[in-house]
Amino acid sequence: MRHSLALLAVLLAAGAAHAQVLTGFARMPAATFADGPTSGQFAAANPYGTNPPPFIHRQPVQGFSGVLQGPKKNVFHFLVDNGFGAQNNSADALLRSYTLGIEWRTKKGGAGQVHAADWQSGHARSSFDASTRLELNDANRRLTIPIQADYLNHYNNASYPTVAPVIRARRLLTGADFDIESIRRDHRGNYWFGDEFGPYLVKTDSRGTVQRAEISLPGVYAPAHKDVIAGRATANLPASGGFEGMAINKSGTRLYTLLERTVTGDPAGTLRIDEFDVDREVYTGRRFYYPLDAAGTNIGDMVAVDDRRFVVLERNGNTATSPNPAPFKKVYLVDLEDVADGGVARKLELVDLMKLADPHDLNGDGSTVFTFPYTTIENVLILDARTLLVVNDNNFPYGGGRELASDHTEFLRIRLPVSLLADEDDEHRHRGQGRDDD
Repeated sequence: MRHSLALLAVLLAAGAAHAQVLTGFARMPAATFADGPTSGQFAAANPYGTNPPPFIHRQPVQGFSGVLQGPKKNVFHFLVDNGFGAQNNSADALLRSYTLGIEWRTKKGGAGQVHAADWQSGHARSSFDASTRLELNDANRRLTIPIQADYLNHYNNASYPTVAPVIRARRLLTGADFDIESIRRDHRGNYWFGDEFGPYLVKTDSRGTVQRAEISLPGVYAPAHKDVIAGRATANLPASGGFEGMAINKSGTRLYTLLERTVTGDPAGTLRIDEFDVDREVYTGRRFYYPLDAAGTNIGDMVAVDDRRFVVLERNGNTATSPNPAPFKKVYLVDLEDVADGGVARKLELVDLMKLADPHDLNGDGSTVFTFPYTTIENVLILDARTLLVVNDNNFPYGGGRELASDHTEFLRIRLPVSLLADEDDEHRHRGQGRDDD
């Protein structure tokens, strides 16, 4: 039997004494790299002086903005976003998804570290090499937008460095081509990526090769959309306001895209959720609105609980080093059950990431209350009926989340006091992912 929000609210209140608890923690150092062409040639200097770009013959394994379950327990595929935060500084940052194994620190101890893992098997690897990743490419020339691989020099500017031969030869996609912020796998094994520049949907096969032209959201145009650049449309969505969140239903046949910013003319403080038919490759026309909290300014990610309910990360941009106003970082359960098309989704707070119980001080800061004060928190995954994975985007090489330095990436396993899933789903959803050492 499916929980309603009202029932879940009652259960959460009744379970308040048991609270939302940090049961697993791990950290990946900011300076974690993979092989690849030089990156960061256009990135601004880090104001903190840590990890200054460029990164010669290296690509950062950082800036995670989406996550999928990997091939085995405690192994996950993490999506890297567009690189260094903007279209005009990320032309040498490759669009990749890496496989990480998490060695949790729990109340029983543990390393609290992550390691590279093979994309297919999940077996540990000594480094983030080609076997650990998916690398997006347009080898079949399906896209209708120009990409860096089309140029001899980056941004098609003769005064800029030349595009790396491997990018041109394999038509690899970069952070100047798309700002991918979400990833889902459909029922046929293809991947769908949500972009912010268009915003566009990008479809690839299981190896990361683009399968068709990019898909626009009808009537919505960010400043970098191809029709705005060509003078055929006027921007009505702020830059970096596209598909920060994207969920897929249980059957893998419907995507639900969630914009990060409000479309011009929509009610203030609301974000569009649009339904997309995976098999027909078209938007269905069904739309709902997500209401931001009064303190919230952006969403960070969205994952489906079932066909009508979703878990959403919401935040503002403030941190421990920029605390005015106070950092706002929360996890919500969102319900579309019985909400009419065009209606506003119902939401219920699940976790306050700035006030999380940490009775065993898993992050070693001397406190039994855990806070997660990073600028952007862009990864959430349901591990089982009562356990969530939450991970920050560290915006490498920048930061300022916990201190005036490059941020590390932190991985949280959070135990809820009540179940999110219907009883019949509990045993089948990522069996046992979050139950060790609770």
